[in-house]
Amino acid sequence: MKRDSQFEFCRRQLLLAGAAYFVLGASHSGATVIYDHLPWTPNAGNPPPPATLGPWHFFTGDEGRTVEALADRIIPPDPDTPGGKDSGCAVFLDRQLAGPYGRQDGLYLRPPFLKGARNQGHQSDKGPAQQYREALAALTKSCRAKFGGKAFSDLSDADKDRVLEDLEKGKLELDGADGKAFFDQLVKDLQTGFFADPIYGGNRDMVAWKMIGYPGARYNYLDWINRHNEKFPLPPVSLTGRAEWTRAER
Repeated sequence: MKRDSQFEFCRRQLLLAGAAYFVLGASHSGATVIYDHLPWTPNAGNPPPPATLGPWHFFTGDEGRTVEALADRIIPPDPDTPGGKDSGCAVFLDRQLAGPYGRQDGLYLRPPFLKGARNQGHQSDKGPAQQYREALAALTKSCRAKFGGKAFSDLSDADKDRVLEDLEKGKLELDGADGKAFFDQLVKDLQTGFFADPIYGGNRDMVAWKMIGYPGARYNYLDWINRHNEKFPLPPVSLTGRAEWTRAER
């Protein structure tokens, strides 16, 4: 959440891992291959498929507009950085809900399902996809009843903030859904999309990384290990790398 928000959301703390030592550069038959001694080979292994622009994969049109409106109030734009909508947070969430996250791949899904304590984690038979679908429908129903037929995306910014504040405090009850739990999960998922690698659809053009000065998926920081409190001068790099790392220079 950025500084100008009315709500007190916890910001995702980004952790930088230490880089291993690698020596670049080799020559073969007069051709220098830029990635010859990189710690990884571009496009090798099982890289995640980049999220592409286009129609919603999970959301309906109305759901997508609602999530974009929610994202822009939870992560509002400022003169320097786009908000949640333009940074692609809704696209990130849409692709996640259409994939393994929404399907609960890898989780134990057999009954009995009992309501557990918060520290016990997810205990419901409903996965994120079903929970979002039900909560978004309930939110639309509540807003239309309270604001003369208007959906959340049609409300003024002030009314949107009041709805979010009521959800956060548990004052707004949603029909068939836990409003506060939905709010908490939504904030967490939008934060993840805002700071995640752009390959997943959010953090478009690495706007969040540029905002906080995070250098991204660079593999080598040897020259900067002992240079404290200095601004890193290079632009951030996504998991997709840079174009010159994926071709041979001749």
